[in-house]
Amino acid sequence: MRKLIALFLVSFSFFISTESFPVRPLFSQLGLAQSQRQQDSNINAVSSIGMTVANMNKSVDFYSKTLNFRKVFDIIVSGNEQDQIDGLSRVKKRIVVMQLGQELIELTEYITPKGRPIPSNSRSNDLWFQHIAIVVKDIDQAYQILRQNKVQHVSTAPQTLPKSIPAAAGIKAFYFRDPDGHNLEIISFPPDKGEQRWQIPTDELFLGIDHTAIAVADTDQSLRFYRDILGLRVVGKSENLGTEQEHLNGVFGARLLITALKTDQGPGVEFLQYLAPPGGRPAPEDIKTNDISHWQTTLVRNDIKMIEQNLKKAKVAFISSGIVSVSNNQLGFTKVLLVRDPDGHAVRIVLP
Repeated sequence: MRKLIALFLVSFSFFISTESFPVRPLFSQLGLAQSQRQQDSNINAVSSIGMTVANMNKSVDFYSKTLNFRKVFDIIVSGNEQDQIDGLSRVKKRIVVMQLGQELIELTEYITPKGRPIPSNSRSNDLWFQHIAIVVKDIDQAYQILRQNKVQHVSTAPQTLPKSIPAAAGIKAFYFRDPDGHNLEIISFPPDKGEQRWQIPTDELFLGIDHTAIAVADTDQSLRFYRDILGLRVVGKSENLGTEQEHLNGVFGARLLITALKTDQGPGVEFLQYLAPPGGRPAPEDIKTNDISHWQTTLVRNDIKMIEQNLKKAKVAFISSGIVSVSNNQLGFTKVLLVRDPDGHAVRIVLP
Protein backbone atom coordinates (compact mmCIF):
# COMPACT_ATOMS: atom_id res chain seq x y z
CA MET A 1 0.00 0.00 0.00
CA ARG A 2 2.78 2.43 0.88
CA LYS A 3 4.42 2.00 -2.49
CA LEU A 4 1.22 2.67 -4.41
CA ILE A 5 0.52 5.80 -2.38
CA ALA A 6 4.07 6.92 -3.04
CA LEU A 7 3.68 6.43 -6.78
CA PHE A 8 0.52 8.50 -6.76
CA LEU A 9 1.79 11.34 -4.62
CA VAL A 10 4.84 11.89 -6.78
CA SER A 11 2.47 12.49 -9.69
CA PHE A 12 1.46 15.94 -8.47
CA SER A 13 2.89 18.80 -10.50
CA PHE A 14 1.95 22.13 -9.12
CA PHE A 15 2.38 24.89 -6.61
CA ILE A 16 1.15 23.73 -3.21
CA SER A 17 -0.91 26.46 -1.52
CA THR A 18 -1.14 27.21 2.16
CA GLU A 19 -4.57 25.54 2.09
CA SER A 20 -3.07 22.10 1.44
CA PHE A 21 -2.40 19.39 3.98
CA PRO A 22 1.21 19.31 5.26
CA VAL A 23 3.36 17.54 2.66
CA ARG A 24 6.58 16.64 4.42
CA PRO A 25 4.93 15.07 7.50
CA LEU A 26 2.85 12.86 5.20
CA PHE A 27 5.93 11.66 3.34
CA SER A 28 7.74 11.16 6.59
CA GLN A 29 4.89 9.05 7.87
CA LEU A 30 4.95 6.87 4.74
CA GLY A 31 8.74 6.56 4.71
CA LEU A 32 9.00 7.82 1.14
CA ALA A 33 12.58 9.00 0.98
CA GLN A 34 13.74 10.29 -2.39
CA SER A 35 16.59 7.77 -2.50
CA GLN A 36 14.09 4.94 -2.06
CA ARG A 37 11.94 6.15 -4.94
CA GLN A 38 14.95 6.47 -7.22
CA GLN A 39 15.84 2.82 -6.67
CA ASP A 40 12.87 1.79 -8.83
CA SER A 41 14.63 2.08 -12.19
CA ASN A 42 11.94 0.26 -14.18
CA ILE A 43 8.74 1.63 -12.68
CA ASN A 44 5.60 0.79 -14.66
CA ALA A 45 2.52 1.35 -12.53
CA VAL A 46 -1.01 2.72 -12.72
CA SER A 47 -0.93 4.88 -9.62
CA SER A 48 -4.40 6.46 -9.68
CA ILE A 49 -7.57 7.10 -11.62
CA GLY A 50 -8.81 10.67 -11.70
CA MET A 51 -11.95 12.52 -12.73
CA THR A 52 -13.13 16.12 -12.87
CA VAL A 53 -16.02 17.01 -10.55
CA ALA A 54 -18.37 19.99 -10.36
CA ASN A 55 -18.64 20.31 -6.58
CA MET A 56 -15.80 18.86 -4.52
CA ASN A 57 -17.58 18.84 -1.17
CA LYS A 58 -20.55 16.99 -2.67
CA SER A 59 -18.27 14.44 -4.37
CA VAL A 60 -16.14 13.82 -1.28
CA ASP A 61 -19.30 13.34 0.75
CA PHE A 62 -20.58 10.76 -1.77
CA TYR A 63 -17.38 8.75 -2.09
CA SER A 64 -16.70 8.73 1.64
CA LYS A 65 -20.20 8.11 3.01
CA THR A 66 -21.62 5.88 0.29
CA LEU A 67 -18.54 3.95 -0.90
CA ASN A 68 -16.28 4.21 2.18
CA PHE A 69 -13.35 6.00 0.48
CA ARG A 70 -11.05 7.87 2.87
CA LYS A 71 -9.68 11.33 2.14
CA VAL A 72 -5.87 11.36 2.33
CA PHE A 73 -4.93 14.61 0.61
CA ASP A 74 -6.66 17.93 -0.10
CA ILE A 75 -4.84 20.76 -1.89
CA ILE A 76 -5.39 23.87 -4.03
CA VAL A 77 -3.05 24.36 -6.98
CA SER A 78 -2.40 26.99 -9.65
CA GLY A 79 0.35 28.53 -11.75
CA ASN A 80 1.93 28.52 -15.17
CA GLU A 81 3.02 24.89 -14.91
CA GLN A 82 -0.59 23.82 -14.44
CA ASP A 83 -1.63 25.85 -17.48
CA GLN A 84 1.00 24.01 -19.55
CA ILE A 85 -0.08 20.62 -18.26
CA ASP A 86 -3.81 21.15 -18.75
CA GLY A 87 -3.61 23.13 -21.97
CA LEU A 88 -5.75 25.83 -20.35
CA SER A 89 -5.29 29.40 -19.10
CA ARG A 90 -5.47 30.75 -15.53
CA VAL A 91 -5.92 27.31 -13.99
CA LYS A 92 -6.80 27.10 -10.32
CA LYS A 93 -8.13 23.84 -8.99
CA ARG A 94 -8.76 21.83 -5.87
CA ILE A 95 -7.56 18.24 -5.85
CA VAL A 96 -8.62 15.62 -3.33
CA VAL A 97 -6.98 12.20 -3.20
CA MET A 98 -9.12 9.42 -1.76
CA GLN A 99 -8.18 5.85 -0.92
CA LEU A 100 -10.06 2.57 -0.86
CA GLY A 101 -8.01 -0.48 0.04
CA GLN A 102 -4.70 -0.15 -1.80
CA GLU A 103 -6.07 2.06 -4.59
CA LEU A 104 -6.39 5.81 -5.03
CA ILE A 105 -8.69 8.13 -6.93
CA GLU A 106 -8.01 11.78 -7.68
CA LEU A 107 -10.97 14.17 -7.72
CA THR A 108 -10.37 17.58 -9.32
CA GLU A 109 -12.64 20.61 -9.13
CA TYR A 110 -11.67 23.50 -11.42
CA ILE A 111 -12.20 26.75 -9.57
CA THR A 112 -11.15 28.48 -12.80
CA PRO A 113 -11.89 27.97 -15.62
CA LYS A 114 -15.15 26.05 -15.27
CA GLY A 115 -15.88 23.25 -17.72
CA ARG A 116 -18.96 21.62 -19.24
CA PRO A 117 -21.19 18.90 -17.78
CA ILE A 118 -21.15 15.34 -19.09
CA PRO A 119 -23.00 15.11 -22.45
CA SER A 120 -26.68 14.33 -22.09
CA ASN A 121 -27.93 10.80 -22.56
CA SER A 122 -24.46 9.30 -22.15
CA ARG A 123 -24.43 5.58 -22.83
CA SER A 124 -21.98 2.82 -21.97
CA ASN A 125 -21.03 2.39 -25.64
CA ASP A 126 -20.17 6.07 -26.16
CA LEU A 127 -16.42 6.39 -26.58
CA TRP A 128 -15.97 8.87 -23.72
CA PHE A 129 -17.23 6.15 -21.36
CA GLN A 130 -14.88 5.28 -18.50
CA HIS A 131 -15.51 3.80 -15.09
CA ILE A 132 -13.80 2.31 -12.08
CA ALA A 133 -14.75 -1.17 -10.88
CA ILE A 134 -15.04 -1.21 -7.08
CA VAL A 135 -14.70 -4.68 -5.58
CA VAL A 136 -17.22 -5.57 -2.86
CA LYS A 137 -17.41 -8.53 -0.52
CA ASP A 138 -21.18 -8.93 -0.87
CA ILE A 139 -22.83 -7.34 -3.89
CA ASP A 140 -26.38 -7.65 -2.57
CA GLN A 141 -25.44 -5.82 0.63
CA ALA A 142 -23.52 -3.18 -1.33
CA TYR A 143 -26.46 -2.71 -3.71
CA GLN A 144 -28.78 -2.07 -0.78
CA ILE A 145 -26.46 0.68 0.44
CA LEU A 146 -26.48 2.24 -3.04
CA ARG A 147 -30.27 2.12 -3.13
CA GLN A 148 -30.50 3.70 0.30
CA ASN A 149 -28.33 6.52 -1.03
CA LYS A 150 -30.57 6.83 -4.11
CA VAL A 151 -27.85 6.42 -6.72
CA GLN A 152 -28.78 6.67 -10.39
CA HIS A 153 -28.96 3.20 -11.93
CA VAL A 154 -27.33 2.27 -15.22
CA SER A 155 -27.90 -1.47 -14.73
CA THR A 156 -31.42 -2.61 -13.95
CA ALA A 157 -30.06 -4.51 -10.92
CA PRO A 158 -26.95 -6.56 -10.02
CA GLN A 159 -26.25 -9.16 -12.72
CA THR A 160 -24.54 -12.54 -12.45
CA LEU A 161 -22.69 -13.33 -15.66
CA PRO A 162 -23.58 -16.79 -17.00
CA LYS A 163 -21.54 -19.92 -17.74
CA SER A 164 -21.85 -19.15 -21.46
CA ILE A 165 -19.15 -16.50 -20.86
CA PRO A 166 -16.37 -18.73 -19.42
CA ALA A 167 -13.91 -15.93 -18.61
CA ALA A 168 -16.55 -14.05 -16.60
CA ALA A 169 -18.85 -16.81 -15.37
CA GLY A 170 -20.07 -16.18 -11.84
CA ILE A 171 -18.90 -12.57 -11.64
CA LYS A 172 -21.58 -10.28 -10.21
CA ALA A 173 -21.67 -6.61 -11.18
CA PHE A 174 -23.80 -3.47 -11.17
CA TYR A 175 -23.34 -0.11 -12.96
CA PHE A 176 -24.46 3.21 -11.45
CA ARG A 177 -23.50 6.90 -11.47
CA ASP A 178 -22.00 9.35 -9.00
CA PRO A 179 -23.53 12.83 -8.42
CA ASP A 180 -21.85 14.22 -11.58
CA GLY A 181 -22.90 11.34 -13.81
CA HIS A 182 -19.57 9.48 -13.83
CA ASN A 183 -20.09 5.77 -14.37
CA LEU A 184 -19.06 3.45 -11.54
CA GLU A 185 -19.30 -0.29 -11.03
CA ILE A 186 -19.45 -2.57 -8.03
CA ILE A 187 -18.18 -6.06 -8.72
CA SER A 188 -17.70 -9.28 -6.78
CA PHE A 189 -15.66 -12.27 -7.88
CA PRO A 190 -16.29 -15.99 -7.35
CA PRO A 191 -13.35 -17.92 -5.86
CA ASP A 192 -11.96 -18.88 -9.28
CA LYS A 193 -11.97 -15.34 -10.72
CA GLY A 194 -10.09 -12.13 -10.02
CA GLU A 195 -7.02 -11.52 -7.89
CA GLN A 196 -6.58 -13.66 -4.79
CA ARG A 197 -6.52 -10.60 -2.57
CA TRP A 198 -10.23 -10.11 -3.23
CA GLN A 199 -10.87 -13.48 -1.51
CA ILE A 200 -9.12 -12.60 1.77
CA PRO A 201 -11.64 -12.64 4.66
CA THR A 202 -12.44 -9.15 5.92
CA ASP A 203 -15.09 -7.18 7.77
CA GLU A 204 -14.98 -4.47 5.09
CA LEU A 205 -17.71 -4.35 2.44
CA PHE A 206 -16.00 -2.09 -0.13
CA LEU A 207 -12.51 -3.49 -0.76
CA GLY A 208 -10.66 -1.57 -3.48
CA ILE A 209 -10.48 -0.86 -7.21
CA ASP A 210 -9.88 -3.79 -9.55
CA HIS A 211 -9.65 -1.84 -12.81
CA THR A 212 -10.75 1.12 -14.86
CA ALA A 213 -12.68 0.31 -18.05
CA ILE A 214 -12.75 2.44 -21.20
CA ALA A 215 -14.88 2.18 -24.33
CA VAL A 216 -12.74 1.78 -27.44
CA ALA A 217 -13.54 1.81 -31.15
CA ASP A 218 -10.82 -0.63 -32.20
CA THR A 219 -9.01 -2.98 -29.82
CA ASP A 220 -5.94 -3.37 -32.06
CA GLN A 221 -5.57 0.40 -32.32
CA SER A 222 -5.81 0.78 -28.54
CA LEU A 223 -3.28 -2.03 -28.03
CA ARG A 224 -0.76 -0.15 -30.15
CA PHE A 225 -1.11 2.75 -27.72
CA TYR A 226 -1.37 1.03 -24.31
CA ARG A 227 0.68 -2.10 -24.96
CA ASP A 228 3.23 -1.15 -27.60
CA ILE A 229 3.97 2.44 -26.48
CA LEU A 230 3.05 2.55 -22.77
CA GLY A 231 4.12 -0.99 -21.87
CA LEU A 232 0.95 -2.50 -20.41
CA ARG A 233 0.57 -6.25 -20.92
CA VAL A 234 -2.53 -8.17 -21.94
CA VAL A 235 -3.72 -10.52 -19.18
CA GLY A 236 -7.11 -11.65 -20.44
CA LYS A 237 -9.78 -11.50 -23.15
CA SER A 238 -13.47 -12.26 -23.26
CA GLU A 239 -16.46 -11.81 -25.56
CA ASN A 240 -19.52 -10.94 -23.50
CA LEU A 241 -23.11 -11.00 -24.72
CA GLY A 242 -26.54 -12.04 -23.61
CA THR A 243 -29.40 -10.78 -21.48
CA GLU A 244 -27.26 -10.29 -18.39
CA GLN A 245 -24.75 -8.17 -20.29
CA GLU A 246 -27.54 -6.03 -21.75
CA HIS A 247 -29.00 -5.41 -18.31
CA LEU A 248 -25.55 -4.68 -16.87
CA ASN A 249 -24.48 -2.09 -19.44
CA GLY A 250 -27.91 -0.66 -20.10
CA VAL A 251 -27.36 -1.19 -23.86
CA PHE A 252 -29.85 -3.37 -25.77
CA GLY A 253 -28.14 -6.01 -27.91
CA ALA A 254 -24.76 -5.44 -26.23
CA ARG A 255 -21.96 -7.65 -27.50
CA LEU A 256 -18.52 -6.69 -26.20
CA LEU A 257 -14.96 -7.69 -26.86
CA ILE A 258 -13.22 -7.14 -23.51
CA THR A 259 -9.43 -7.00 -23.22
CA ALA A 260 -7.78 -6.73 -19.81
CA LEU A 261 -4.33 -5.17 -19.34
CA LYS A 262 -2.06 -4.69 -16.34
CA THR A 263 1.11 -2.93 -15.27
CA ASP A 264 3.46 -4.14 -12.53
CA GLN A 265 1.42 -2.34 -9.87
CA GLY A 266 -1.98 -0.75 -9.48
CA PRO A 267 -5.43 -1.35 -10.96
CA GLY A 268 -5.86 -2.79 -14.43
CA VAL A 269 -7.15 -1.18 -17.60
CA GLU A 270 -9.94 -2.86 -19.59
CA PHE A 271 -10.95 -2.16 -23.18
CA LEU A 272 -14.66 -2.41 -23.95
CA GLN A 273 -15.14 -2.66 -27.71
CA TYR A 274 -18.81 -2.84 -28.65
CA LEU A 275 -19.13 -5.27 -31.55
CA ALA A 276 -22.86 -4.48 -31.32
CA PRO A 277 -24.91 -2.36 -31.37
CA PRO A 278 -23.55 0.32 -33.70
CA GLY A 279 -24.04 3.99 -32.91
CA GLY A 280 -21.72 4.68 -29.98
CA ARG A 281 -20.74 8.35 -30.20
CA PRO A 282 -17.09 9.50 -30.40
CA ALA A 283 -15.66 11.75 -27.70
CA PRO A 284 -16.07 15.46 -28.50
CA GLU A 285 -12.97 16.75 -30.29
CA ASP A 286 -12.89 19.82 -28.04
CA ILE A 287 -13.08 17.97 -24.71
CA LYS A 288 -10.87 19.62 -22.06
CA THR A 289 -9.51 18.63 -18.67
CA ASN A 290 -11.98 20.90 -16.86
CA ASP A 291 -14.99 19.22 -18.49
CA ILE A 292 -16.81 16.90 -16.10
CA SER A 293 -16.54 14.04 -18.61
CA HIS A 294 -12.73 14.17 -18.24
CA TRP A 295 -11.08 11.13 -16.65
CA GLN A 296 -7.36 10.50 -16.52
CA THR A 297 -5.33 7.40 -15.79
CA THR A 298 -1.93 8.14 -14.22
CA LEU A 299 0.98 5.95 -15.28
CA VAL A 300 4.33 6.22 -13.48
CA ARG A 301 7.33 5.63 -15.74
CA ASN A 302 11.06 6.41 -15.59
CA ASP A 303 11.47 6.47 -19.39
CA ILE A 304 9.14 9.41 -19.98
CA LYS A 305 11.36 11.04 -22.63
CA MET A 306 11.41 7.89 -24.76
CA ILE A 307 7.66 7.53 -24.36
CA GLU A 308 7.19 11.15 -25.49
CA GLN A 309 9.25 10.47 -28.62
CA ASN A 310 7.24 7.34 -29.41
CA LEU A 311 3.96 9.18 -28.85
CA LYS A 312 5.03 11.91 -31.26
CA LYS A 313 6.00 9.32 -33.88
CA ALA A 314 2.56 7.77 -33.48
CA LYS A 315 0.98 11.25 -33.87
CA VAL A 316 -0.82 11.00 -30.55
CA ALA A 317 -2.80 14.05 -29.42
CA PHE A 318 -1.04 15.99 -26.65
CA ILE A 319 -2.99 17.86 -23.96
CA SER A 320 0.11 19.24 -22.24
CA SER A 321 2.62 21.38 -24.12
CA GLY A 322 4.94 18.36 -24.01
CA ILE A 323 6.90 17.10 -21.03
CA VAL A 324 6.44 19.76 -18.38
CA SER A 325 9.24 20.10 -15.82
CA VAL A 326 8.13 20.92 -12.32
CA SER A 327 10.13 23.54 -10.43
CA ASN A 328 8.63 22.77 -7.02
CA ASN A 329 9.84 19.28 -6.07
CA GLN A 330 8.46 19.03 -2.53
CA LEU A 331 6.73 15.80 -3.52
CA GLY A 332 9.72 14.33 -5.37
CA PHE A 333 7.98 14.81 -8.72
CA THR A 334 9.98 16.11 -11.67
CA LYS A 335 8.11 15.79 -14.97
CA VAL A 336 4.62 15.18 -16.38
CA LEU A 337 3.12 14.47 -19.78
CA LEU A 338 -0.62 14.47 -20.51
CA VAL A 339 -1.94 12.93 -23.75
CA ARG A 340 -5.05 11.38 -25.26
CA ASP A 341 -5.38 7.80 -26.43
CA PRO A 342 -6.88 7.00 -29.87
CA ASP A 343 -10.43 7.42 -28.53
CA GLY A 344 -9.80 10.60 -26.53
CA HIS A 345 -9.28 9.12 -23.05
CA ALA A 346 -6.63 11.05 -21.11
CA VAL A 347 -3.46 9.39 -19.83
CA ARG A 348 -1.05 11.22 -17.53
CA ILE A 349 2.53 9.91 -17.55
CA VAL A 350 4.74 11.04 -14.67
CA LEU A 351 8.39 10.75 -13.74
CA PRO A 352 9.18 10.37 -10.02
